[in-house]
Formats: sequence, structure tokens, C-alpha cells
Amino acid sequence: VTVVTPPWNFPVAIPTGGIAAALAAGSAVIIKPAPQVVHCAKLVVEAFRAGLEAQGLDPDLVQLVFTDEGDAGRALISHDDVDAVILTGASDTGKLFRSWKPELNIMAETSGKNALIITPSADPDLAIQDLYLSAFGHSGQKCSASSLVIFVGAAGESQRLRSQLVDAVETLIPGPGYEITTTMNGLAEAPGEKLLRGLTQLEPGEKWLVKPKKLNEEGTLWSPGIRDNVRPGSWFHVNECFGPVLGIMHAETLEEAIEWQNSTGYGLTGGIHTLDNDEIDYWLERVEVGNAYVNRGITGAIVQRQSFGGWKQSVMGPGAKAGGPNYVAQFGTWSEGPLRPFDVDISQPVAAQLRAFGDLDLSEEDTAWLWRAAELDELAWQQEFGRKHDRSGLVCEANVFRYRPVLTPLQVRIASDATLRDVSRLALAATRTDSPVRFSAAPEKAAELRELGFDIDAVEASAFAREVSGLESARIRTVGSVEPGVFEAAVESNSVVLDQPVLADGRRELLPFLLEQAVSVTMHRFGIIRQVSSIRA
Repeated sequence: VTVVTPPWNFPVAIPTGGIAAALAAGSAVIIKPAPQVVHCAKLVVEAFRAGLEAQGLDPDLVQLVFTDEGDAGRALISHDDVDAVILTGASDTGKLFRSWKPELNIMAETSGKNALIITPSADPDLAIQDLYLSAFGHSGQKCSASSLVIFVGAAGESQRLRSQLVDAVETLIPGPGYEITTTMNGLAEAPGEKLLRGLTQLEPGEKWLVKPKKLNEEGTLWSPGIRDNVRPGSWFHVNECFGPVLGIMHAETLEEAIEWQNSTGYGLTGGIHTLDNDEIDYWLERVEVGNAYVNRGITGAIVQRQSFGGWKQSVMGPGAKAGGPNYVAQFGTWSEGPLRPFDVDISQPVAAQLRAFGDLDLSEEDTAWLWRAAELDELAWQQEFGRKHDRSGLVCEANVFRYRPVLTPLQVRIASDATLRDVSRLALAATRTDSPVRFSAAPEKAAELRELGFDIDAVEASAFAREVSGLESARIRTVGSVEPGVFEAAVESNSVVLDQPVLADGRRELLPFLLEQAVSVTMHRFGIIRQVSSIRA
């Protein structure tokens, strides 16, 4: 059973995706919609139930529940018979869910503090158009919205860029959606604490270029705002406000701008506007976001073209992107049958590691299994993880799905009952992906494995739990039993505990070592095709 808890800002598309993914994996679904959009959810559920019935399946596989956010919601989320929860919403909501049930299997796309970098090499007209639409479309009520712009060098001193931005924002007409003159819709509800602060209070050194104004008594209509001179590390730099307010930062270099873009703690979307291919390539190698956009807006992800989901505090759970190739698979419980040899060339470091395993006290069966695992890793690397994918194949736009090394070392935690075969298997995966990884175990187990040649840190179980609570959005891959306190510590640090059985299949076992990223690049300027960057190479 999967519980789907979608947000109010995409009241049809997001619940449809969650319900469909769970059903595709063979799971029944209970959907608990946001209270602002229960009628939208009802319509979606009616369509699914009719479709199931038409296919001869039980329509009760999809159930709609109207409930409050308090005791009834807690009872649903933490129920023993719930196997997974899909959340799209605030980071605080995800942390609340996990506090109710620390071992909760949650797949969540959460908050973002997203920035668009504009360098002196940008096309001013296109850059400002994409910026103001990304910041103020839907009144900024998108988790992908650009709430920061970082001007680099002379771009921040350009009167043309500044005037165009102010003029564009001041022409927006806030109003209800049913008014034909409206160009920026109202808020779904009166601003909460963070948004109200973002709309009304400046931080030291900041000033209003365009000051927001409250336009109705209920507080659901505001004019858009621009705050200048946002400082790195300031409140507005690192807090998601989720409304019509944009902050301007001024960086001296592209390197500094990327550092500020990456230092919000979030990693959902981000963009750059520049016509300099070297700047684009430099940015693409360093930006820490799940969805990266070049010379276009940073909102409006399309399934398959730009599968959606972030890094760091913008995600909870295994990290597969919605609409991506690994999303449905994470709802499954995986096992394996007999394995056959595969005709594939294993990389030299992995082959050397396998030969070294010959000196271990492994059975003939386990040794053969490890060779099959290495072969499956190589196949998975060649077919999926080690290459770029552009399944849309558009001429005017590159939409590349690719894999990147994890930012924080994967914590492989080895319990006292972990088998030598499973430890060896994860060592193979670490070698093939070349991602940062740290193996640890309680002192007695660590000493045992060190004698066999493994590089293992000796850390008591209680000390490891304390370490996990101090990490930031890390992944903990457990081998054997999960030690006491690890799930609870992971809740504190927005980390995920991956405690599934160790498999030979590289398509499953390499995923924890890697991050998914969707890169979208506009490959034309005013309709004229140009090679924008090396992203397709």
C-alpha cells in the first residue's frame, strides 16, 4: 500500500504521477490530498477508478481519504500496513512524517531555494524574460521558482539589465484567475511566517527595487517584489519563501556565483544565462541541483524531457526523479534467481579486486556470484549509468539525463551479522562508480574485515548514530541488520537509510552511489540553431 500526499500547487499532475507510479509497481494507493484542492483529487481518483474497472481490475485499488493534517493524518502515514509514502511538499512536512515513523519508506520532493546566474555574456532580453517568468509565474508558488538571481561582475552593474527587470516586474497585474487582465495570479492562501517576512522585512544591507504591496484584506493578493543586495548566508539567501519575491545577489566571479548557488542547503533547480560555452561547461561540472537549465527558465519541467527531483535538502528517500527511469522501480521489493555469465569486459580495477577476493574465505558459489555482480555492474554502467541519455532527441533543445557522483560520501554501515559476500559486493560497486564512500563497522567486525584487506573504519554503533545525526542529506547503505538509533538519527539530518537486501544486479545496486540529474539546454538563439555546449558529447 502506498500513501500519496500531493501538494495544492499542482493539484492534478502530481497526484496523477504518484498514483500511476504506485499502480505500475503493483501497489494499492490511498491518496490524501492537500485540503485546498480536494475536489481536484476527487476528479483524478474517479478517472483512475473508472480506468481500473474498465480493465477488469478492482477500482478499490485507489482510495481517496479526506482527513485533517493532525491525528488522522498521523494515523494514516504511520500505519503498519503502509509500505511507502509519496510526498511533494515542504521539507518540514517530510521531517514531521518521519518523526512519526523513523523507518518510514518515503519518496519526497521537497523545498527549493533556486537561483538563476546571469553573466556578462548573457543575452539581456532572453535572460530577463526567463528570470521574471521563473520568479513570478504562478506568483512564485512553485518549488522550482527562481527566488534568487545572481548577477556576475559587470552584469550586476548593467543599468539595462536592472531597468528591464524592474520594468518587466512592474508591468505584472496581480489578480484572480478569472479576470482576463490578470498576468500574475493570487496566492492560494494568506502568507505564512516565512513568506510574510520575505514580502515585508529586509535584511541588513538590502533595499527594495520593487516593494511588494498587500492588495486585499485577506492577504491573498500581493504585488511582486524585488530585494537587492542579498548577502551570502543571510536569511533570504537560505530560506524558501514560496511567493512573489525575488532577491538579487552580486558576485564578482562565476566561481563565486556557483558557490552561492550551491550553498543554500537545497538542490532542486538552478540555471545559468550565458552565451559563453566555456562558462556553460564550467557551470555544468559544478552546479549541485537535480534539474539544471541553460539559457532558459528554470520552471516547467516536462516528463521525460526533464524528469523532476532534487538533491540535498530538496529530496527525501532514495532520490529517484519523478518521471525518470528509476522512479517506479523504487516501489518494488527486489530479489534474484539464478544468474548466468555475461559476455562483457570488466574494468581493470574491478577485475583486480575480484582476483584479490580469491584469497578470502568465500565459497565457490559466492565467488561466482561476485563475478556475476561485476558483470552486471559493467552492463548497467555501459547501458545506463556511464552515459548521457536524451530520449526526446530535439534539435532545438538538449534534454540530457545523466548520473553524477554523490556529494556526501555514501555511508556503508556493516552490522555484526553482515556476510563477507555482501561486503565484497558493495566494495565492487564502489570501485565501479568511483563515488566517494566510507565503510564502517563496530570495532570487532571492523578488525575482522581489516585482517582480510578491507578499508573499514571502526565506529561503535552508538557513535555511528551520533555521526549520522550530524551529516547533511547523506545516504546510509546498511549491510545486515540496522543498528539501534540509525533511523532516528537519519531523520535529524535529512538522511536516508537504504536497508534493502544486497543484490548482484548492478541496475539496482549502483544507484545509491549516484545522483540523478536532468540538464535542459536551449540550443538556439532567436530560432537559429547553435551548438550551445558539450552537454550532448
